[in-house]
Amino acid sequence: MATFFTFLPSFFFILAGGPLVEATRGELKFTAPLTGVTAAVVGVILNLAVFFAWHTFWPHGTQAVPFAGVFDWFPVIVAIAAFVALWKFKADIMKVIGVCALLGLAYSLTI
Repeated sequence: MATFFTFLPSFFFILAGGPLVEATRGELKFTAPLTGVTAAVVGVILNLAVFFAWHTFWPHGTQAVPFAGVFDWFPVIVAIAAFVALWKFKADIMKVIGVCALLGLAYSLTI
């Protein structure tokens, strides 16, 4: 029930607001703010990616000492391999996520 009421409003807004956004495609007074919103969303995604990378590559770092502890090379190698698989070889994203999850699980069980 909680999942239903968590995601229902967002689906409702997308289904109700999608045609309105498409109807205003050529009007500058509507497209300019949407361009700003798009830039803000890209910034939030980039910030989240840096946050996750920092906590993954330096697992013992803290807010006071961000790069403390030992640098963990395994997640960097997995990230580079996933990027190459997705970008150069056009691998299926679900397969790449599955392989990365299995590699991470195996790595965490061995250390």
